[in-house]
Amino acid sequence: MILVGVDGSRAGLEAAGWAAREAALRHVPLRVVHAVPGWVLETGETGRYAGVARWMREGAETVLAGGVDRARREAPGLEVDCALLPGDPRPALIEAAARAGLLVVGNHGLGGFRGLLLGSVAQGVAAHAPCDVVVVREAPAPRGEVVVGVDGSPAAEQVLRFAFAEASLRGASLRAIHAWRPFDLGGGYALGSDDPAGEQSERRMLGEALAGWGERHPDVKVVEEVVKGHPVEVLRHASEGADLLVVGSRGHGALAGMVLGSVSQGVLHHARCPVAVVRVGRPG
Repeated sequence: MILVGVDGSRAGLEAAGWAAREAALRHVPLRVVHAVPGWVLETGETGRYAGVARWMREGAETVLAGGVDRARREAPGLEVDCALLPGDPRPALIEAAARAGLLVVGNHGLGGFRGLLLGSVAQGVAAHAPCDVVVVREAPAPRGEVVVGVDGSPAAEQVLRFAFAEASLRGASLRAIHAWRPFDLGGGYALGSDDPAGEQSERRMLGEALAGWGERHPDVKVVEEVVKGHPVEVLRHASEGADLLVVGSRGHGALAGMVLGSVSQGVLHHARCPVAVVRVGRPG
């Protein structure tokens, strides 16, 4: 099952449409959910706040209906249901995601400021959800390419598994990018900045990470790319021509207590296409 959170915003409707297309590709059902304060669902038809609770429930049902309608228009025939979740959106979505294979949300919600690149709900669920998460911006027309960031960490296998599967589902090519930076010695000096052997080592690492995946997915054309630069900027640039950008939830060398790595956070804020954050460390 794929779970998508809607909130009445345009971003939420874009998420519902993307999730519906993804569910159709995967041949799984879609559940559209919306969170409301718990007391709204618990309040009966009588009492001091009954009228307010009824009004809020009606509004929430309208939000759900809009999300379901968008999903069914994007993927006619798809099995779609909906539910109201009690509580704050972040913990409510995270708890509901325990029963989902993928959680989809919009990049910012109702009332988001124009300059706000990533809403708190999107960032919160991307960091803490128990399943893989896709944060959807307004999706571009299909371009036939999935981009995956490869950093050489032990998590690369799970990230590549997701990326190859997505490329295969879409009949798209896969661009595997490894961004690297020479070691900064300070004073304007960088170790390895002009050393061809340094770049060759990085290319070898990428090749080793991709070894065997072509045999498992012979239908996917793979483009290997090693780019010198900051990973966030390199991946942001690559996202401009992609249908989906795939990253891991923790980067190479991340502290054990850091649930969402700095590269993942930066990509979520700045990417120009939907971003999949693959939950690493869970059973494959």
